[in-house]
Amino acid sequence: MKDEIQDTKNFIQELSEVLYNYISGISPSGMEFILHIVIKIGLLIGIFLIIDFILKFIINSGSRFFHNQEKYPILNSIKASKVTNSLAHFIALTIVGGIQNFIFTGHLPSTTFFIVRMVNLGLVLIVAGMLYRSLTAFRNYFVIKQDFYNIMALNAISETVKILGIFIFSIVGICVIFGIKGSTIVGSLGAITAVLVLVFRDTILGFVTGIHVATSKSLKVGDWVSIPKYSIEGNIADISLLTTKINNFDKTISSIPTYDLLTTEIKNLQVMSESNTRRIKKSIYFNINSFKFLREEDIERLKDINLISEYLEGKSVELRKEKENIDHKENIINGRQLTNIGVFRYYAQRYIENDPDIDHNGAMMVRQLDITPQGLPLEVYCFANDSKWEHFEQIQADIFDHLLVASKEFDLQVMQVNVKV
Repeated sequence: MKDEIQDTKNFIQELSEVLYNYISGISPSGMEFILHIVIKIGLLIGIFLIIDFILKFIINSGSRFFHNQEKYPILNSIKASKVTNSLAHFIALTIVGGIQNFIFTGHLPSTTFFIVRMVNLGLVLIVAGMLYRSLTAFRNYFVIKQDFYNIMALNAISETVKILGIFIFSIVGICVIFGIKGSTIVGSLGAITAVLVLVFRDTILGFVTGIHVATSKSLKVGDWVSIPKYSIEGNIADISLLTTKINNFDKTISSIPTYDLLTTEIKNLQVMSESNTRRIKKSIYFNINSFKFLREEDIERLKDINLISEYLEGKSVELRKEKENIDHKENIINGRQLTNIGVFRYYAQRYIENDPDIDHNGAMMVRQLDITPQGLPLEVYCFANDSKWEHFEQIQADIFDHLLVASKEFDLQVMQVNVKV
């Protein structure tokens, strides 16, 4: 085997010698160096392309047996990101770097020095490309697995690594081209560290935010969110290192700094959407002057309302028994009494409990809030069983249309400011 390799080396050197003598014979005076280096580079590029083509053909032919994404997600993600192409480039250039010493050997050593540096620079660029494609392969793997939280974290990491990679490989490339020690350049960076931190402030914050959001699993692309600070409500379209894009429901697109995901109040409404329920939390303001105790005739009239007839019957018996032992029972204020606002509150509660459009597994409540100058707020708190926006608004409107009109049966007055023209 060693003899065969040595024979191959000798053959290449003999061809190289013949080619060198031929080029030297036809080269104009003073142009030998340029012509030799051009021919040498051309030969090496040709050899590189041939070897690279053969390697890629072999690798891609073998990958055809692993085309099933679900069964071989790793191999498919590597193939889609073309990491194998970078690997073929690296092997081919390494081979070229090894055989270049046998071309024009012993002649014009300065060309060999130049070629070596070019090959080393090419290896640096290929390694940089391979690392970047490796990050893409990770992302493709998580896309196949539908792991959106890890995709978001990897987006933040890949953008940061890309920026740092450009910076680091630029330094390595300069060192390779000019033969400078890397420690010399790295040592001089200490003086501008503060400037670099200031320049990459948003990048660093975006990186930290991406990692935090991914690990906490609080947000992901596609989530329905609301950001009160910017009056934004829509679906997250993309979370990158510096900006987050949101498709608003009014068909516009908003972009906010990614680090705002850590510092700003964000309501994630996706859980509500996935459960197909949406909260109703709305109040009706009643004029306090319309509140009153219910007399016997009022109670008898309201007993015709089916939702509260049993409630009124039971309460009437209960209150009559209590009044039997009370002095001045003819005075309505003595003892417990039913009020029109209280009975209406019970009616509203029973109404939402019997509404088929309300989720009966969630909270259902009608409550009084603190009195305001506009009157007493009576709040309806429940969940519609359809989170689709237009359906939800229809369900909510139907409830309050009914309650606003029904309040007249209880002699209640909805608060309304009269404007004099």
